Amino acid sequence: MTEQLLQKLYDIGIISTKKSLQKADEITASAICRRRLPVVMVRLKMAQSVRTAVEWIEQGQVRVGPNVVTDPAFLVTRTLQDYVTWVDASRVKRAIKQYNNQVDDLDLL
Repeated sequence: MTEQLLQKLYDIGIISTKKSLQKADEITASAICRRRLPVVMVRLKMAQSVRTAVEWIEQGQVRVGPNVVTDPAFLVTRTLQDYVTWVDASRVKRAIKQYNNQVDDLDLL
Protein backbone atom coordinates (compact mmCIF):
# COMPACT_ATOMS: atom_id res chain seq x y z
CA MET A 1 0.00 0.00 0.00
CA THR A 2 2.83 2.41 0.88
CA GLU A 3 4.70 1.60 -2.31
CA GLN A 4 1.56 2.20 -4.38
CA LEU A 5 1.04 5.61 -2.77
CA LEU A 6 4.66 6.61 -3.34
CA GLN A 7 4.52 5.37 -6.94
CA LYS A 8 1.33 7.35 -7.62
CA LEU A 9 2.73 10.56 -6.09
CA TYR A 10 5.96 10.13 -8.05
CA ASP A 11 4.11 9.51 -11.33
CA ILE A 12 2.01 12.61 -10.82
CA GLY A 13 5.20 14.57 -10.12
CA ILE A 14 4.38 15.75 -6.63
CA ILE A 15 7.40 14.09 -5.01
CA SER A 16 10.88 13.90 -6.49
CA THR A 17 11.81 10.41 -5.27
CA LYS A 18 9.88 7.36 -4.17
CA LYS A 19 12.36 6.17 -1.54
CA SER A 20 10.70 7.31 1.68
CA LEU A 21 7.20 7.72 3.05
CA GLN A 22 8.43 10.88 4.73
CA LYS A 23 8.32 12.56 1.29
CA ALA A 24 4.57 11.92 1.19
CA ASP A 25 4.23 13.57 4.59
CA GLU A 26 5.99 16.71 3.32
CA ILE A 27 3.57 17.38 0.43
CA THR A 28 2.39 20.98 0.27
CA ALA A 29 -0.39 22.64 -1.68
CA SER A 30 2.17 24.47 -3.79
CA ALA A 31 3.63 21.12 -4.93
CA ILE A 32 0.24 20.17 -6.32
CA CYS A 33 -0.31 23.61 -7.88
CA ARG A 34 3.02 23.35 -9.71
CA ARG A 35 1.59 20.40 -11.67
CA ARG A 36 -1.34 22.42 -13.04
CA LEU A 37 -1.31 22.97 -16.80
CA PRO A 38 -0.80 26.79 -16.81
CA VAL A 39 2.23 26.53 -14.50
CA VAL A 40 3.70 23.72 -16.61
CA MET A 41 3.23 25.86 -19.72
CA VAL A 42 5.16 28.73 -18.11
CA ARG A 43 7.95 26.35 -17.10
CA LEU A 44 8.09 25.00 -20.68
CA LYS A 45 8.27 28.63 -21.91
CA MET A 46 5.05 28.27 -23.90
CA ALA A 47 3.61 31.31 -22.09
CA GLN A 48 5.13 34.32 -20.36
CA SER A 49 2.68 34.34 -17.46
CA VAL A 50 0.18 32.04 -15.80
CA ARG A 51 -2.66 34.43 -16.69
CA THR A 52 -1.82 34.22 -20.42
CA ALA A 53 -1.58 30.44 -20.21
CA VAL A 54 -5.02 30.27 -18.54
CA GLU A 55 -6.54 32.39 -21.33
CA TRP A 56 -5.07 30.16 -24.04
CA ILE A 57 -6.24 27.01 -22.27
CA GLU A 58 -9.77 28.35 -21.88
CA GLN A 59 -9.79 29.30 -25.58
CA GLY A 60 -8.95 25.70 -26.47
CA GLN A 61 -5.54 26.40 -28.01
CA VAL A 62 -3.61 23.83 -25.94
CA ARG A 63 -3.67 20.06 -26.05
CA VAL A 64 -2.13 17.40 -23.86
CA GLY A 65 -1.47 14.33 -25.96
CA PRO A 66 -4.34 13.96 -28.43
CA ASN A 67 -6.90 15.71 -26.19
CA VAL A 68 -7.71 19.42 -26.23
CA VAL A 69 -7.79 20.70 -22.65
CA THR A 70 -10.02 23.65 -21.69
CA ASP A 71 -9.74 23.29 -17.91
CA PRO A 72 -6.85 25.27 -16.37
CA ALA A 73 -6.96 23.04 -13.27
CA PHE A 74 -5.83 20.01 -15.31
CA LEU A 75 -2.97 18.22 -13.51
CA VAL A 76 -0.11 17.24 -15.80
CA THR A 77 1.68 14.03 -14.88
CA ARG A 78 5.36 13.35 -15.56
CA THR A 79 4.56 11.24 -18.62
CA LEU A 80 2.12 13.78 -20.12
CA GLN A 81 4.46 16.73 -19.59
CA ASP A 82 6.31 15.89 -22.81
CA TYR A 83 3.05 16.00 -24.79
CA VAL A 84 1.87 19.53 -23.91
CA THR A 85 1.62 21.34 -27.25
CA TRP A 86 -0.52 23.67 -29.33
CA VAL A 87 -3.65 22.61 -31.19
CA ASP A 88 -2.96 22.30 -34.94
CA ALA A 89 -5.31 25.18 -35.83
CA SER A 90 -4.06 27.44 -33.03
CA ARG A 91 -3.38 31.11 -33.77
CA VAL A 92 -0.42 31.01 -31.40
CA LYS A 93 1.15 28.07 -33.22
CA ARG A 94 0.68 29.86 -36.55
CA ALA A 95 2.28 33.05 -35.18
CA ILE A 96 5.26 31.09 -33.85
CA LYS A 97 5.75 29.40 -37.23
CA GLN A 98 5.59 32.75 -39.03
CA TYR A 99 8.13 34.24 -36.65
CA ASN A 100 10.52 31.32 -37.20
CA ASN A 101 9.92 31.34 -41.00
CA GLN A 102 8.60 27.78 -40.87
CA VAL A 103 5.18 28.38 -42.43
CA ASP A 104 4.20 25.67 -44.87
CA ASP A 105 2.35 26.63 -48.08
CA LEU A 106 -0.50 24.30 -47.14
CA ASP A 107 -0.96 26.13 -43.83
CA LEU A 108 -1.74 29.37 -45.69
CA LEU A 109 -4.84 27.86 -47.33
